[in-house]
Amino acid sequence: MNSVPPSVVAAERRAAEHGFEHSCERGVGDVIAVLAAATPPNGRILELGTGLGVGLAWILSGLGARTDVEVVSIEWDAERVLSIAEIDLPAHASIVAGDIEALLPTLGQFDLIFADAEAGKWTGLDLTIAALAPRALLLVDDMEISRYDSSHDRSLVEVVREALMTDPRLVAVELNVGSGMILASRRAIVH
Repeated sequence: MNSVPPSVVAAERRAAEHGFEHSCERGVGDVIAVLAAATPPNGRILELGTGLGVGLAWILSGLGARTDVEVVSIEWDAERVLSIAEIDLPAHASIVAGDIEALLPTLGQFDLIFADAEAGKWTGLDLTIAALAPRALLLVDDMEISRYDSSHDRSLVEVVREALMTDPRLVAVELNVGSGMILASRRAIVH
């Protein structure tokens, strides 16, 4: 994308005002917007970890005027959900507050999942993969191992990386953009 959409700038400002430092970076946002734009007609997008709405703003900007795609964003921190309650979301988008791992099995399958929270990525990754429809895309960010000081965090990232790169249900590639990403596609089920 050539310019940062106003909704993203507003979300970044809101995150800064609340001292929230874990929003997706602009390079990641560009990628998620492109992937959102490619979502098939009547598709579904899931964001794990709304934070203060930066990633969600990128997703919605990628969709543009499309209203045929359902967007569901989960945030485990109810206070954050209340902090972004003033966002004027389109009718086809919703923010759900709750435990990501508990909610994942109840939501059905998605054409695009953006894993931007520890739950569903560092823990419960298999639940996230199970929520991918055939041919769906999964974008996992914060995968650049050098970003982490803690050996525990580095080992968690390495486990996620290994799982995504070797899972036979997926075709995956590492992208050296922003916070480091892995983009995976769920293989089509062939009978």
